[in-house]
Amino acid sequence: MAPFATALPRSGLLVVQPLRKRHCAECRRGPLPLLVVEGGVPRCLDCVDLGHLVFLPRGDTALTRRAREESALSAVVVRFNRRRSRYERQGVLVEEAGLARAERRCLADAEARRRRRARDAGRRAAADVRFAEAFAAEIRRRFPGCPEARARAVAAHASARGSGRVGRSAAGRALSEAAVVSAVVASVRHVDTPYDQLLMSGVPRHEARRRISAGVDGVLRVWREGQAGAEAETG
Repeated sequence: MAPFATALPRSGLLVVQPLRKRHCAECRRGPLPLLVVEGGVPRCLDCVDLGHLVFLPRGDTALTRRAREESALSAVVVRFNRRRSRYERQGVLVEEAGLARAERRCLADAEARRRRRARDAGRRAAADVRFAEAFAAEIRRRFPGCPEARARAVAAHASARGSGRVGRSAAGRALSEAAVVSAVVASVRHVDTPYDQLLMSGVPRHEARRRISAGVDGVLRVWREGQAGAEAETG
């Protein structure tokens, strides 16, 4: 059995959800839904003394935290994401009795935690609105010809929470020139040029960008000079 090619993260006891069919190197049982890599080879949970644990999928942070607190023995379950080239957490293995105690604790204060989540969500939503408004104002400052509605649309798109877009980066949160210009360029590319049609027709991305670069520069030049805004106000 060849060792795993990709190194596992080091964070306590780790259990793997394999992407391919694996058999235990010790007892030969398989294919294994969960395994532990020991000495570079897979072993089933029973052979590594974890077979009595139960799987708790990720998703409920409070239950997961409390289940681990209530369990003398626990392990993190991970699976390799080929697209991102990294192991990602899928849940935990905990003792069944510990999980039951954790569930009772969560039921006891469920309403208080619900209200706290609602308050936190409200604060995040308000912060997101303020940030999107600041991002839009910065777009208008750097591109006075950009119509107000368009600036707001660009800012909302770039700063959407959880999107991973430029507005959520450190540079975006700092309203840096590079981040603001990047967001505007991306919008112009998709909205004001045939870039998307070129991609759909099979043109490679770098070639498609080359073809529409003059059009993007033209829109940016007009917006920087304020002409579009003047036309919109007098139209």
